[in-house]
Amino acid sequence: MNMIEIKNVSKKFKNETVLSGVNLTLEDNMIYGFVGRNGSGKSVLFKLICGYLKTDEGDIIIKGRKLDNNYDFPDKLGALIENPGFMWHESAYKNLKFLADINKRIGAEEVKEWIRKVGLNPESKKHVGKYSLGMKQRLGIAQALMEDPEIIVLDEPMNSMDEVGVEEMRRLIASMKKDNRVILIASHIKEDIDILCDKVYYMKNGKVVDE
Repeated sequence: MNMIEIKNVSKKFKNETVLSGVNLTLEDNMIYGFVGRNGSGKSVLFKLICGYLKTDEGDIIIKGRKLDNNYDFPDKLGALIENPGFMWHESAYKNLKFLADINKRIGAEEVKEWIRKVGLNPESKKHVGKYSLGMKQRLGIAQALMEDPEIIVLDEPMNSMDEVGVEEMRRLIASMKKDNRVILIASHIKEDIDILCDKVYYMKNGKVVDE
């Protein structure tokens, strides 16, 4: 079964067309890269797939089920889009534990393990608001991946990281390409796309084309 089908999707904001007649079929066990200038529609497309926005025209179908008013957020989806939003006055562990308690798919030890996987200390009491941008991004990746999602959507995941962090996160993301998952990545870093992605789409003037 195709994991994600995007059929003739268009989206406007006031008089500006951001996406126009987009058609895509995204299969599992694949990492897809999306490349384009700022404002090309990458983040909007990702938000539509996540259910954060509604299409003006067309359908988004997740594992055979159309996103609509009765199914407005895909099951088993993990996302990092734009700046990660956290409770700045709490620690990394308290932030992720709070999120994990919503779905109750993972417990305290799994939360701590994911914090370690992204190179942070789950025992630290340091408030997330005092983290560097790169550390916040690492924590954002942890929250996107920790509940074993089938669909992973990452918008500029290596933003503000140093070279070591970039290499570590690339390895972590690549390790997730298994078990019938689909991973979508938007990045302005060419190496991210070249190293990680099985297929690349280019976005320009509201359209999506093959490389």
